[in-house]
Amino acid sequence: MSVIRHYGSVIAIPNSVLKITVEEKGKLVTLKLAGKITGPWVAEFSRTWQSLAPSLNSKKLSVDLREVTQINAEGRRLLAEIYEKAGAEFQTGSLLMELYAQEATCQHARNDKRSPK
Repeated sequence: MSVIRHYGSVIAIPNSVLKITVEEKGKLVTLKLAGKITGPWVAEFSRTWQSLAPSLNSKKLSVDLREVTQINAEGRRLLAEIYEKAGAEFQTGSLLMELYAQEATCQHARNDKRSPK
């Protein structure tokens, strides 16, 4: 059974919308984003992530960035946090989004190497 929830909101600012969809299929939760992860949309993405995180438990998280057109530095930090806390897998559709996904995973790896054991 598939459960789909829509988050986010739409306001009348052309080309400045973020659509967030959460889809659950068994042990996989997909967080699908479409639009820009900039400005107030980073906070909306963060709120969605914060409300979703406690329910993940042993489920695998996939973050679909294939329809994202832009991410600012704050949005990229949020991707790194999601990777660090949930081990998320990123789905990308462009070289730029692939770069941002790799950046998020590498930030976590660098932090692991720096932390004292």
